[in-house]
Amino acid sequence: MLERWRSWRAARFNARHPFPEDTWREARARLPLLAALSDQDAERLGQRAWGFVHDKRLSLHPALADTAFDEPARLALAGQACLLTLGWSQAEHQEAFANVHEILILPDAFPRHVEEMDEAGVMHEYADQRAGETSFQGPVVVAYPELMASGDFSGFNVLIHELAHKLDMGNSRDADGFPPLPRDMAASEWHRIFTAVWDDLQAHLARGEDTPIDDYAASHPGECFAVCCEHFFSAPDLLDKAYPALYSMLSRYFQQDPLARLPKPCPP
Repeated sequence: MLERWRSWRAARFNARHPFPEDTWREARARLPLLAALSDQDAERLGQRAWGFVHDKRLSLHPALADTAFDEPARLALAGQACLLTLGWSQAEHQEAFANVHEILILPDAFPRHVEEMDEAGVMHEYADQRAGETSFQGPVVVAYPELMASGDFSGFNVLIHELAHKLDMGNSRDADGFPPLPRDMAASEWHRIFTAVWDDLQAHLARGEDTPIDDYAASHPGECFAVCCEHFFSAPDLLDKAYPALYSMLSRYFQQDPLARLPKPCPP
């Protein structure tokens, strides 16, 4: 009965909002992350992104009113968002993003007053410049310059990072690096592999060495998960080389293999 209702709803949506093939084609052409998809994955993602555009609020700050954020740009944003759930069923996708209501785009990075307690129980206060942030039921907030810098295979993607926090909050009000897991994944395995990554990052920093991935991952378990998700989709080769067990586990979690989508280097 539920499946029949979902099919009816999807047919009704498609009748009211025909999928814009040309707009999606242009959106994909703008972002290497989307252009690298197979035809089958691109079609599936396009339909899901089109639904995302209509289900969620995509809001521009008034200072960006004259920005050329056209329909292909909006669909490209939605495509990056839905890339996280591409390997999941429509029902799983909707459940995963049930706490995503709005994506708010600000003209630039924004300051935040931060209070953090260290392991010794000492409270530290400082001002932080952020490219993005979110909360349990709050909007996903991203800065326009960083959003425009996302979408390639550089390992940076502010939208994927913040939406990874939303996945993380699927079973908690806080981003703790432990999202809801599918039934075939053991929490003990997740904890063991992420703990090994966390410990390795901390060891690199303690030795004064560069970390194999963005060192922001070493700042908090929730940030570790979000940064690793960024790398999984936009620098899968780097993540697989640094932490192959983690890449393999995230591949099972997301039901995707971004390494297979990575563009081949041009011959010399």
